[in-house]
Amino acid sequence: MEPGAWGNKTVVTEFILLGLTENIELQPILFAVFLFAYVITVGGNLSILAAIFVEPKLHTPMYYFLGKLSLLDIGCITVTVPRMLACLLTRQCRVPYAACVSQVFFFHLLAGVDCHLLTAMAYDRYLAIRQPLTYSVRMSHDVQGALMAVCCSISFINALTHTVAVSVLNFCGPDVVNHFYCDLPPLFQLSCSSIHLNGQLLFVGATFMGVVPMIFISVSYAHVAAAVLRICSAEGRKKAFFTCGSHLTVVCIFYGTGFFSYMRLGSVSASDKDRGIGILITIVSPMLNPLIYSLRNPDVQGALKRLLTGKRPPE
Repeated sequence: MEPGAWGNKTVVTEFILLGLTENIELQPILFAVFLFAYVITVGGNLSILAAIFVEPKLHTPMYYFLGKLSLLDIGCITVTVPRMLACLLTRQCRVPYAACVSQVFFFHLLAGVDCHLLTAMAYDRYLAIRQPLTYSVRMSHDVQGALMAVCCSISFINALTHTVAVSVLNFCGPDVVNHFYCDLPPLFQLSCSSIHLNGQLLFVGATFMGVVPMIFISVSYAHVAAAVLRICSAEGRKKAFFTCGSHLTVVCIFYGTGFFSYMRLGSVSASDKDRGIGILITIVSPMLNPLIYSLRNPDVQGALKRLLTGKRPPE
């Protein structure tokens, strides 16, 4: 911290992240566990991307969105985990102010795109099951690109708003963040200026980034469930429920943890419980997504086997 223009107060120029634990004996174990999780997550999602790229059968709207989800998962875990691993390795974690604010921006940008991408995927499944005859027209390449552009634009505005709002706060000590990455609630706790506006922005942002998409997803899958129950073929119902059930599992994990972190009115304080929720959002969810969505899928499994053995896909 440096002396500033705030009388006897000091201005924070860097933050100290407490990380996951202060127990020195546990830190090497946590380093190994989360390094393994990071490698598995990046490797699994890169495998999905490679399979989608080389397999013509997977060049469909559903896998287009799954490919984008894999990119987002790699981005989300890379924004937070490498720095956490460095902190565990060096047993100290000093983060410059600018780097901390940048981490807030990129985390909320990628997580926000993830929120709306899950909505686009629900809409895709709705069209595929409820309106199969017009599906290829309604979910054309132009529509897919437009949906991704909307997802990115909304998330960019949300992330930029929060980043600007937190950057104008005064931080004059203490500088210890009770978390393993920079996020809004623990930073609010350290501010020595009013966070009333930031709290309102966080609630509004959580509403548009979480509640509204969740409503669209729920409505889409209510229609999908009604359509699936009318399918005469047991095999058809099983396939539809498998695809939609995988999506709903990811939705529940992602939105459940997100609501707990950002929708707690009247409390912006950080706690050990927040670190556990942070692990679910930044590590567990990206690591499980390839398993839940794609690696159990016979088409993806076949594409990966051909990719590893060098066989060409069937014509």
